[in-house]
Amino acid sequence: MQSELQERTSVMAYGPPPSPGQGQPQQAPWQQPGNNLWQQPQQPHQPPPHQAQQPPGPAWQQPQQGGGSFQTPGHYGPVSHDEKTWSLMAYVGQFLVGAIAPAIVYFGKAGSPFVRRHAVQGLNMGLAAIAVWIVGGLLSLAVEVLIWVPMLFTAAVMFFLVYAGRAANRGEFRSVPPAVAWPLLK
Repeated sequence: MQSELQERTSVMAYGPPPSPGQGQPQQAPWQQPGNNLWQQPQQPHQPPPHQAQQPPGPAWQQPQQGGGSFQTPGHYGPVSHDEKTWSLMAYVGQFLVGAIAPAIVYFGKAGSPFVRRHAVQGLNMGLAAIAVWIVGGLLSLAVEVLIWVPMLFTAAVMFFLVYAGRAANRGEFRSVPPAVAWPLLK
């Protein structure tokens, strides 16, 4: 009776025993060659039968599956992951190397209109920050309280770097106010 209970428990907890006659032990899914558990199988979406098919239009859009590119608002066409990464680096790189990062992006990937627009905006923000620090630093030598102007401007620039960087990572473009990103380059 007790062995029968143990057999039932082992079947329930660990699955049925291997069928006799198989010379190789069973392997778990993660041990089988060529099985990558990190990737989910791609299956086409099947709507339930009671839903009517809606034609694609401006009110109803789905992101593309498996294509590696997404449609952006505006007239850029599909934006690849590479373009989104370069655009993001035009903003995030400024936390490390200042205006050098968007300049590298601008001269490195100027062929893409999406990347170029983000790089120009990032470069305008970086150049504006440099100008404010130079002028504010010189003026603060005369009036000490003016040292707060470049610091507050830097806080605003950091906020808008994150704001525009998040949009670039989504494949969108968000315009930064001209008071922060002086329109020096177009």
